[in-house]
Amino acid sequence: MDFHLIHTCPDSEARAGELVTSHGVVPTPVFLPVGSQATVKTLTPDDLKDIGVNMVLANTYHLYLRPGVEVIERMGGLHRFMGWDGPILTDSGGYQIFSLAPLLKVSDEGVAFRSHIDGSRHFVTPELIVQFQESLGADIIMVLDECPAITEPFEKVQRAVERTQRWAERCQKAQKRSDQALYAIVQGGVFLELRRQSVQYLTSLGFPGYAIGGLSLGESKEVTMAITEEVAALLPPDKPRYLMGVGSPEDIVEGVARGCDIFDSALPTRVARNGALFTGQGRRNISNTAYRRMEQPVDPGCDCYTCRTFSAAYLHHLFGRQELLGYRLATIHNLRFISQLMSKIRGAILDGTFSSFRDNFLANYRPTDEPTRLGQKQKWLQSRNRPVD
Repeated sequence: MDFHLIHTCPDSEARAGELVTSHGVVPTPVFLPVGSQATVKTLTPDDLKDIGVNMVLANTYHLYLRPGVEVIERMGGLHRFMGWDGPILTDSGGYQIFSLAPLLKVSDEGVAFRSHIDGSRHFVTPELIVQFQESLGADIIMVLDECPAITEPFEKVQRAVERTQRWAERCQKAQKRSDQALYAIVQGGVFLELRRQSVQYLTSLGFPGYAIGGLSLGESKEVTMAITEEVAALLPPDKPRYLMGVGSPEDIVEGVARGCDIFDSALPTRVARNGALFTGQGRRNISNTAYRRMEQPVDPGCDCYTCRTFSAAYLHHLFGRQELLGYRLATIHNLRFISQLMSKIRGAILDGTFSSFRDNFLANYRPTDEPTRLGQKQKWLQSRNRPVD
């Protein structure tokens, strides 16, 4: 595992590099589609390759519960299990434990929780989380972290930061495999003082990569990017920087401008299944009646299979009838849009035109308005916290 920094823009913090893994070299900046359950919803591994995806994310919490880590290990590891021969990053599942599972007890030793699926009791430690991820066999693995809600007070977030620091050190000591890169996760909520403390402690331990966690959880975009800028500037320049949970096109561009290399989010695939398709001018709701008789593709400038083959009217029809093919075609389009965006960003960094690219993109791309976005986010977060029957 290695990271090579190839070029940094002189007029911004944007940078291009390469992640070297045993399953291939990944150009950065890179976006990882989320395949929490060992699948990117509606797509096959061949679809992902055709789209231009280089690396995917899977989730330890979900795979631990179903089908079980031991099942995947017996099947030859996660790559073989899901039929994907490219690089994989596994999240530790810390965010899911704290957001999905009814908690029983959090202590320095670990976390006791109930499964959000069947209510069964479980207890995990930092050491177990590393062991699970080593059995899964991903190329990049993450430490167990405590991810408090964005609304928590300073004192509670401080305790979570200190616990995350202790857990990170235990994860580092528990790691046995040398062919996996273990990344630490910077926490601290919206408190810059705690973010700085987290960075200082974690970088002193010498991890091969660092993630910025606990953002895009209901705070404003202004706060997200202010914290990202502050934290990224403090992280080692020769190590990859992973901005967790950020996947809207405008936020990716802004995250790159602040020096981040890796991004992941379920947003492109989730909104696709709800009929929202990315274009260079912003999202388009394919269910709108304006598309009922539109003979052109939803994005004439896109080269994805969906736009090469089908009219916007056909997609409108599929979503109106809740046909499964509609969800698949929309997902192909959104991930291809993001893949093309990452290629354009990297090309602009390498030829020294990123700042003008950023200005032009943001001038043309109309994001979802902030009140609507925050309302949608809260609705989604609440849907994930429904109690177990």
